[in-house]
Amino acid sequence: MNTRDVVFPAGRRALYERNRYSPAIRANGMLFVSGQVGSREDGSPEPELEAQVRLAFENLNAVLKAGECTFNDVIDVTVVMVDPQSNFERVWSVVQEYWGSAPHPTVTAVGVTWLYGFQFEIKVIAKLREPSAS
Repeated sequence: MNTRDVVFPAGRRALYERNRYSPAIRANGMLFVSGQVGSREDGSPEPELEAQVRLAFENLNAVLKAGECTFNDVIDVTVVMVDPQSNFERVWSVVQEYWGSAPHPTVTAVGVTWLYGFQFEIKVIAKLREPSAS
């Protein structure tokens, strides 16, 4: 039986346990990160769109760090946003602050009408780093 190697970012374990999901799972050399939103410590949304996107990336980076990764290790991204026709340019101008240099990860963008009070979510898969040889 496979066990799940769950990764929790510092200081947010209670939020994940309350909502009954894992922030990330390590498996087969990969880190599978649940969708991250621009939630404050209490789980409430950051109200302003650009600030919400920045906070989503900060939350994502905290999970990646807990999994011993950085955004440079990300190979696949799914972004979900409410009303992309109106919000895409605003969101993407912030995304570029965190994206890094080429080669960029693959990306799938999905538009939705509702996202539990949020306007943006980012989900990633990262390649775990190889253990260094002694």
